[in-house]
Amino acid sequence: MTLIDHLDQLQTLAAAVPDPGSGESPPGVGDKVLTILKWIANLAVAACVGGVLVTAGKMALAHRRGDDTNVSALGWVFAACILIGSASAVVSALI
Repeated sequence: MTLIDHLDQLQTLAAAVPDPGSGESPPGVGDKVLTILKWIANLAVAACVGGVLVTAGKMALAHRRGDDTNVSALGWVFAACILIGSASAVVSALI
């Protein structure tokens, strides 16, 4: 089989997969789940702010001692902040 035949088969299989749509939550559950997600989002933002503050403090102490090992930690904290801030968009794009 050629590559084009494989791609045609893949396209046929993809067309046969049912589309569940956006779905709907069970009655009385949607608001509760949304409230839990808002709490988690607020805790994650607080963790990001705390992470930046702790890492900045460590960097200040390390700079005073002449060490620069915490710069990568700040990059990881910023990466987490970006991921948390864009979590909804990332999940929406994947679903």
